[in-house]
Amino acid sequence: MNNTDNNTSNSNSNSNSTENHGDWIAVDWGTSRMRAWAMTDDGITLASTSSDKGMGSLAPHQFEAALLADVGHWLSPGRATPVVACGMVGARQGWVEAAYRAVPCAPAGELMSVPVTDSRIAVYLCPGLKQLSPADVMRGEETQVAGLLAAHPGFEGVVCLPGTHSKWARVRNGQVTAFQTFMTGELYALLAGQSVLRHSVGSQGWDDTAFADAIDLALASPAGISARLFSLRAEALLAELAPETARARLSGYVIGLELAAARAYWEGQPVAIIGATTLGRHYATALEQLGAQSEIHDGEALTLKGLHAAYQQTIGV
Repeated sequence: MNNTDNNTSNSNSNSNSTENHGDWIAVDWGTSRMRAWAMTDDGITLASTSSDKGMGSLAPHQFEAALLADVGHWLSPGRATPVVACGMVGARQGWVEAAYRAVPCAPAGELMSVPVTDSRIAVYLCPGLKQLSPADVMRGEETQVAGLLAAHPGFEGVVCLPGTHSKWARVRNGQVTAFQTFMTGELYALLAGQSVLRHSVGSQGWDDTAFADAIDLALASPAGISARLFSLRAEALLAELAPETARARLSGYVIGLELAAARAYWEGQPVAIIGATTLGRHYATALEQLGAQSEIHDGEALTLKGLHAAYQQTIGV
């Protein structure tokens, strides 16, 4: 299971030309990274950039400067370029808190305007979603769900968003009606990197059979997975369990636990998996094994579609 971002450079851009001003700027600002795109009114990408200036490394007063450092070359004097941002930038610890909206509701809502000092930008933040019972929140994923609905009007079913904190969301009549978060990716990272299993679980390689068997075991007996986890270490010591096999089993165990708990979401429902990644394909494989139908969608493309829909709604294009 892999939830890491392979882009480790401090900053990169596919173009620094001032010819790529664009009509507006789309921003996906997470905890560890910030990505931005210069966009046209009709949603065409002209240029992109990314950096490691994530929410977790910035104080509230540092966000504007961090944004300008990466997108300043796209701005024009005498014009306030709209900037529409989603993700952890709107968290309580972010630039300005964009209040959660309670489900059931449409995934995209009214944007929050952020005070800025530079007259060349007008910044708007996407609000997250909240669920009061059982208590849950999402911030950033709702924009991808909005993008899915923009790309596939009339979609009804379940959306799966694999990641550090995986999300399952029910979508009906253009609204998110309920959702649930699982700390699957974080559990995997902690077990593989900080527990006794770090001596046995490889960082590369894969074993399809081991993954499939682990999924079956987790669904059949979730209560026994704690013991199965330690067996990974024991088998490595006693029978030289291959690190790639241990990796696939661990991934299967934690994803299987998630699927066991989320059965009410995916069983008998069409599932849209957002994330055309190795992790997304693992979820699709596991769901197929369990008799569920799923379709994988590109996460970045849906983020941009969701931000474009928010831009059109706010700016009135």
